Amino acid sequence: MEQTIDPNLIRRIVADVLEHVVAEQGLAPATKEVATTMNNHSSMASHSRTHGVFSCVDDAVAAAKQAFDELSTLGMRQRKRITDIIRSICKEQAEELGTLEFNETRVGRLEHKIEKLRILADHLPGVEFLQSQVFSGDFGLTVIEPAPFGVIGIVTPVTHSLPTLAANAIAMIAAGNTVVANPHPSGKRIAAEGVRRFNQALFAEFGIDNLICVIEEPTIESADHIFKHRDVAIICVTGGPAVARAALRSGKRAIVAGPGNPPVVVDETADIARAARCIIDGASYDNNLLCIGEKQVFVVDSVADQLMLEMQKCRAVKLTAEQFNRLTDQAIKSDERNHYFAVKDFVGQDASFLANAVGITVPNDTPLLFAEAHENHPLVLAEQMMPCLPIVRCRNANHAIDCARISEHGFRHTSIIHSNSVKNMTRMGQLLDTTIFVKNGPSTAGNGIGGEGYFSYSIAGPTGEGVTTPLTFTRQRRCALIEGLRIVGKPVD
Repeated sequence: MEQTIDPNLIRRIVADVLEHVVAEQGLAPATKEVATTMNNHSSMASHSRTHGVFSCVDDAVAAAKQAFDELSTLGMRQRKRITDIIRSICKEQAEELGTLEFNETRVGRLEHKIEKLRILADHLPGVEFLQSQVFSGDFGLTVIEPAPFGVIGIVTPVTHSLPTLAANAIAMIAAGNTVVANPHPSGKRIAAEGVRRFNQALFAEFGIDNLICVIEEPTIESADHIFKHRDVAIICVTGGPAVARAALRSGKRAIVAGPGNPPVVVDETADIARAARCIIDGASYDNNLLCIGEKQVFVVDSVADQLMLEMQKCRAVKLTAEQFNRLTDQAIKSDERNHYFAVKDFVGQDASFLANAVGITVPNDTPLLFAEAHENHPLVLAEQMMPCLPIVRCRNANHAIDCARISEHGFRHTSIIHSNSVKNMTRMGQLLDTTIFVKNGPSTAGNGIGGEGYFSYSIAGPTGEGVTTPLTFTRQRRCALIEGLRIVGKPVD
């Protein structure tokens, strides 16, 4: 019977031999050149030259599937090395990549685009999360270990195009999977550029291409194709209600980081100056594009004036009622179901831009605008993603918490309270039941920045995985050995 020889094994053997030869001749190492030469003779030659950027979903998935087969031959140490390379590119090239993203998307703040890439390099969990369980007893030994799914299809948002893609890739590859991404069309160029750089570096190191693949011209149709592709094992999406619903209808397991509208409660027991600083830090970050960012504030009436005064001390600018209404008329619209949403031209813009829209001038470094509003105001109910906070006066803490629950819409994403009352903190935590609940800090503390715990760009509230880690993207595999390897107890005759 004829034996089939794995062409990947042949390529690796030849590459090793050639590298030893050039080393003995005193030449420069040729690992990258050898790998390139051998890969050009492989059945995946057309895929390897793309470095992960594809125009066709079928080609992208086929390349990612081949890359998964090759990744499966590597161990945990190599997976860590792969993710370390992605981290180092994000960190070392953060200024260039962040600038490219800002110039393409035109939302958020440039310094925060750069910082977000550096943060993910240092704070994302990796292979250390993949711990096995072991059960040893009279009947033998059973090991339960986290195993990869295969090819994971992902959808990434314009708000954090490359950071979300890179962070998901690190978690998913750490877990042993490969990735096919359908980025938001408004962030497609930076997504493709990042993927190209990641794959070039990984190919040079390992001779494996297309560990991360991206659709060059993403559309709703290409996303749907990924969702339904037979070789895509599971999907992970980050975005608004529409993409979340589409993912949940796909028929596959979906990990969904859906919408949020995080409310803040400030009661009479709070450290008001600290609350003001934290609210501004969280709500102004990247012009309030973060899904966890403070979107509306409910403050007990007795401390409302003090809170707004402290916010002004932190350079936030208060709008008059007339200015606030004019901004609302321009920046917020409603759909046929009377659901409010932010107008695209205003999303993620600077506070100075919003101020100019209503005829006033503020310093360019103004972090935030705010104004008083009623509890049913459109800016209270919309996930507005702008550095402009509505402040709602409430009779007492219970009233503020009740209003916060309504404004959060049951998304169960993120909520924040500033209080020294355990009773009030407990009541809010129980009523809103959000995935992230922050007490006496900025929203970012709930995602491991300025607070304890790990960091992630995908917070899966609708499907329950919470703040995702590499373990999120694994399946459990159980291996049982009967009677053997039992070293405690009576020896076996």
